[in-house]
Amino acid sequence: MGLNRIRAMYLFIVATLCLGAAGSVLAQDSAPQRPQITGISHVAYFVSDLPKALGFWHDFLGFDESYVLNNPGTDKVHIAFIKINDHQHIELFTDTPSAPPNMMSHLCFSVSNVEQMRAYLRSKSIDVPPGNGGKTRAGDYAFEIKDPDGTLIEFVQSLPSGWETQAAGKFQPPVRISEAIYHLGFLVGNAEKSVHFYEDILGFKETWRGGRDPKALSWINLRVPDGTDYIELMLYSKLPKTYGGQNHTSLEVPDMQKAVATLEARPAYKTYLTYGQPLDVHVGVNGKRQVNLFDPDGTRVELMEPFTADGKPVQSSTAPPPAPAHD
Repeated sequence: MGLNRIRAMYLFIVATLCLGAAGSVLAQDSAPQRPQITGISHVAYFVSDLPKALGFWHDFLGFDESYVLNNPGTDKVHIAFIKINDHQHIELFTDTPSAPPNMMSHLCFSVSNVEQMRAYLRSKSIDVPPGNGGKTRAGDYAFEIKDPDGTLIEFVQSLPSGWETQAAGKFQPPVRISEAIYHLGFLVGNAEKSVHFYEDILGFKETWRGGRDPKALSWINLRVPDGTDYIELMLYSKLPKTYGGQNHTSLEVPDMQKAVATLEARPAYKTYLTYGQPLDVHVGVNGKRQVNLFDPDGTRVELMEPFTADGKPVQSSTAPPPAPAHD
């Protein structure tokens, strides 16, 4: 074989490899990229008695009702919005729960681009039905999917014309017991599938895992990829028939003793005691001081300090998650 022919074959091989590499890069560039997931926007709960629920959130915890959505064509409130801060709120639905005894309607994450998120999820074979979502009645872009356990997950992109943006700086009374949702906790029945969904697909990052039993894992904490908010997966081998107060909203408080004293001094505390429990400060497995509160329907609101009581980090559990049950 002549030298020129060898050179020609060498150049052909190099060119082929380069074209293949370029094609691979182009394919990666053309694949939908995940937009930013910046934090927890809101969580929604069903309530059986809206005035009582508002008494819990407003009179007792000190938050303001920023606006409401009525059922179309009526003056009956469908959703009441409880503002936590300019980017987070609680939604109280007056509907009958769709899957009792679970009082959580859905949870929602803020994203930088809704349409990009929709395309990205479809590229990952996540079911996003056609026509799902659009501009909400509150003026933002949003759509919904379901996680591996059927929990309704919403993604929202705030718009300058949206109600939340228009209400920036308003409805934030100094008497509110917290200024931020610290995390959201909810039940999952298959840890492996949930971690794959939230970590591998949505890009959440694990920060801690723990359990009361050193031989059994109970919780996995996952932080949003582009912010500091996190979710707490409450692990079960099979979702229980009675949820109790496991699904919960955790509100950050800088000083637990001060927060408890403030709540106990409010006139609404006496009303709270008719359906709730005395405010018991305890240190959780994660080493942080916390207090469990319960709304009139038994939905749990957890107050938690963002640091450990002794200033020392608590190591993550190495216990295995519960094995999924087989029906």
